[in-house]
Formats: sequence, structure tokens, C-alpha cells
Amino acid sequence: MNLSQYLTKEHFYRNFIADDRYLFFFNGLKVTLTVTLFSVIFGIIIGFLVGTVRSTHEKTGKLKLLNAIAGAYLSIIRGTPVLVQLMIMYFIVFSSPDASKMVTAVLTFAINSGAYVAEIFRSGILSIDNGQFEAGRSLGFNYAQTIWYIVLPQAFKNVLPPLCNEFIALLKETSVVSFIALQDLTRAGDLVRSRTYNPVLPLITVAFIYWIIVTILTKLVGILERRLRKSER
Repeated sequence: MNLSQYLTKEHFYRNFIADDRYLFFFNGLKVTLTVTLFSVIFGIIIGFLVGTVRSTHEKTGKLKLLNAIAGAYLSIIRGTPVLVQLMIMYFIVFSSPDASKMVTAVLTFAINSGAYVAEIFRSGILSIDNGQFEAGRSLGFNYAQTIWYIVLPQAFKNVLPPLCNEFIALLKETSVVSFIALQDLTRAGDLVRSRTYNPVLPLITVAFIYWIIVTILTKLVGILERRLRKSER
């Protein structure tokens, strides 16, 4: 295929200007960022709760039933592809024609991300020295108070960079929402391609936008990590 034939002014006009097709990319980007943002927020909440249950069980031996449920959740979610989870959520769980595709996508990715965030929180809590727990007891704190006031503030520094990396990974994973006809950034490129019969400009544009966003987020994570290292000195 001769790529140069797809990179002319005429093709540029047809892919971006004609019929305001640039709005496909703009609106698709908004959907991608919306799904990612809300999925991260709810994923952190789920992950925090599950990670706390898991770490509490490992530290104290309590919460056996909740730990078993959390273990099953992690095994199922981490052991199946996110695309399959999305299809199950859309065609089985939310099979009603009135179901919101956006809500379906957010819940699916939140549940998926929560499984990975849970392990991040669990490892972060377990990385704190046992002496910190003993210090909490000497101050009269119970286990929950020790976790909240002493352990979590220290663990937060350890888990923040991995959480940011999970956000970046989730941003790219959301590209599969096009399988339920949600018009995200990837779907936008495919729609333009189907109307202009030019696969080069739309798909390269989508890839370029993803690359720009991921590059910016990666730089921000790097700056955050350097500041965290400086604060520890």
C-alpha cells in the first residue's frame, strides 16, 4: 500500500474538515477520558476495601469469610480478559436495551481495575514495618486506628506511583469499549475510516492522541516519583 496517496490535502480535508469529522475525535476523546476517570475513582475505592481486607487477614488472621470472597474476586477478575468481562456485563448483567453503555463500561473497568489496585494497596500496607503497628498499640490505638492514622499515610507514598501507572494502563484498556458500540476515541477513528475509506489518517490520529496522553501522564508520574524520593531524604 502506498501511504503517500492517503496523506494528501484532499484526504486531510475529507477526514477532519468535511462534515465536521474532527468532532468524532473530540467527542471520542471525551468519552475515553470520562470512562477512565470514573473507572479509576471507583476502582481505587474497590481496591482499597479489598486490599485492606486482604492485608488485615494476613496480619491478624481475622476476616476469613471476607478474605475468601476477596480472593475469589481477585482470581476471577485477574484470570479473565477485560474484553470478556465487558461483554458479560453488557450482554448478560445489563441486558436491558435501556442500560447505559457508559455506566456499563465504567462499572466493568472499575471492577477490573479494583482487582489490580487491591494488590497494590495490600503490598503497600504489608511493606510497612511491624514496628509501626506496635507503635500504634503503644499509643492506645486499635488495629483499625493504627491502619488509618499511622500505616496508610506511610503506605500512600509507596502505592501512589503504581496507582498512577494503573491509571495509564487503564486509559489504553478502555479502547475495547468500541465492542459495545460506545463511541470512544478508538471507535471515532473507525467511524471516520469507514466513511472516508482512508485507514491511515484516522488510525494514526487515534494512535497519536493516545501516545500524547500517555507520554504526558508518564512524565507526571516521573515527576511525582522524584518528589517522593526527595521527601524521604
